[in-house]
Amino acid sequence: MSQSPSKVGFHILDPRLAEWGFPRWGSIAAAGLDLHACLDAPLVLEPQAPPALIPAGFSLRIGESDWCGLVFARSGLGHREGLVLGNGTGVIDADYEGPLLISAWNRNPPVSGAAIRIEPGERIAQLVFTRVLRPDFEICDGAPEKSGPGGGGQGSRGQGGFGSTGRR
Repeated sequence: MSQSPSKVGFHILDPRLAEWGFPRWGSIAAAGLDLHACLDAPLVLEPQAPPALIPAGFSLRIGESDWCGLVFARSGLGHREGLVLGNGTGVIDADYEGPLLISAWNRNPPVSGAAIRIEPGERIAQLVFTRVLRPDFEICDGAPEKSGPGGGGQGSRGQGGFGSTGRR
């Protein structure tokens, strides 16, 4: 496995990206590469309406199977305005070479929530590159055995379901 992908190929599909400063990270230590809304006109997302697919204006090729890209919402837009991704997190596989689309959704409540207006060129999401680990699976017969400290392995730990360890 390599430390980082040797090269990630970017194919600019929308020439306006250069005007908007793409590709760039928001700061020297930013994990996410800013993604712009490559729209021809402003888009209004009404609260709880179906998500809209917004072109990011490029395609990429990661190429190395031990890497992928993850598309996340921008923190401030999600927290302050309610703009999140319709699919939670987008996954860009190393062998995907099609246009990147951002699934944008307005999570605000339908009655009292505000509509969100997205302008052409606005930074609406971020792309993070990360390593992918693929374990070798071992198919086991029967119920899980108790293991780990105090015998609390999967056999006992997995019995309580969601939230079984409490809130604190």
